[in-house]
Amino acid sequence: MNIPSRIEAFFSLGQDYLDPKKESFLEVVTNANNQNSWFLPEFILQAAAQIRTEFLPKESLTDWVNLYSKLSNENTGIKVGVVMAGNIPMVGFHDLLSILMAGHTAVVKLSSKDTVLMQYLIESLIKINTEFKELIIVQEQLKNCDAYIATGGNNAGKHFEQYFGKYPHIIRKNKTSIAVLDGAETTQELALLADDMMLYFGLGCRNVTQLYVPEGYDFIPLLEALKKYSFLLDQHKYKHNYDYQLALLMMSRQMYMDAGGILLSENPVPFTAISHVHYLFYSPGTNPKWEEQDIQAVVGHQYLPFGSLQKPTLSQYADGVDSLAFLSSL
Repeated sequence: MNIPSRIEAFFSLGQDYLDPKKESFLEVVTNANNQNSWFLPEFILQAAAQIRTEFLPKESLTDWVNLYSKLSNENTGIKVGVVMAGNIPMVGFHDLLSILMAGHTAVVKLSSKDTVLMQYLIESLIKINTEFKELIIVQEQLKNCDAYIATGGNNAGKHFEQYFGKYPHIIRKNKTSIAVLDGAETTQELALLADDMMLYFGLGCRNVTQLYVPEGYDFIPLLEALKKYSFLLDQHKYKHNYDYQLALLMMSRQMYMDAGGILLSENPVPFTAISHVHYLFYSPGTNPKWEEQDIQAVVGHQYLPFGSLQKPTLSQYADGVDSLAFLSSL
């Protein structure tokens, strides 16, 4: 399976198997939601649209692989173990795509939270080209691989380093995203920021969990923009988290704002609990400072565009580590 045939197969995956108009895919969406109630059907369709439009067009795939002169045009026989995350729908797909595009064999440990969707993608690839049956191996426990890619929290990262450290590896740990506001944001930009914050219940590393706002900032327009996500309170797991976070804020007598199910409070820590977003003030004319190792992406007038965080391109790698360069060097 050479590079052009890999591109053709993945293009077909997007066109024929991630089409929201097809009943067969919509049935998979329903099954995935039944398996994991955090995967709302509208969120699954959002993730599928992102994969379809940003990852799988022929031109995008061709331009992407052309950046890497060391990519093998033949199957390499190298086995790459991948531990997939399950915080948002199909979040492990980019690693699978990268491994197969590099000509390697993907040995996959699926997240228990995202088996329905990822198994569907794998089975669909095999239908498109039966050679994938030998190139994608699903295992409960990864072993006998030549390299590893693993995604998890900081504690899981230590575990991965212990087991995979002697092999070539990429190990990803906790990351989150932030927004730097200047007070000149339009109503439309704030609506897009609300998407950056609350799509997928805010569970992704590309979700904004901390805001940097100028002193004297007027929060009212942002609170109004966030109200379009008040429907999240209809999900009992989210509502349970919201109630708990609200109780903590009230018992500690800490000032907070409530946008109808999304809590905002002043806190220097970028990582937050579900339903809770932190903010910090900065002096106008100064540049806010943050710990770079904690941050996946920054949105704002001087940074990435509002509304772009959950629409990463093929080259916007998790943790900023170029996984295709790593894979092509094996």
